[in-house]
Amino acid sequence: AGRALHDDVAERYLAVATCAKIPYILDGGNCQRGIESTIIGFKNNKAILYRVGAISKETIENEIGKIDEKTTSKASPEAPGMLSKHYSPKTKFIVSENIQSEIDKNPTAKIGLLLLKFNEKWTAYPQKILSESGDMFEAAQNLYAKMHELDGLQLDCIIAEQMPNNNLGYSINDRLFRAQKTDFEF
Repeated sequence: AGRALHDDVAERYLAVATCAKIPYILDGGNCQRGIESTIIGFKNNKAILYRVGAISKETIENEIGKIDEKTTSKASPEAPGMLSKHYSPKTKFIVSENIQSEIDKNPTAKIGLLLLKFNEKWTAYPQKILSESGDMFEAAQNLYAKMHELDGLQLDCIIAEQMPNNNLGYSINDRLFRAQKTDFEF
């Protein structure tokens, strides 16, 4: 818990096998939508969104009407993925709408960029692209793999581009902000 999820079957097996003495692992393979499922519960006959995921809040609300959202918990979470720090790489992780501003704040840092689309302006930095076409489903599918790739580059900092904050972009942003840590210093 707390580290970025493994989206590769072999990585998942190694992660689990090294942490526990489990003789067999039943694995359904890579997640088709890239990020985990949306979790909804019911309290007093009212739908509550506990974890945003591959099915957007907007899609659910189009079917059942307005739902409440309770996606964070400090202790005893009602569903997986509700802790404020989750899905975190080892490298300092910053989410921003203004990538250049974050680069300028860290002029001596070895920086990698997690971007929706390639940006010619930042070729001096390693860029991991979530979707060249800007497709949010493709971005969600690539999210954890690209985070892992950047995390393995021995960087001082990963700067992630904040996604459009609607539909699946909202779910991706949820994962990005949970990956963001504030307890690092250069």
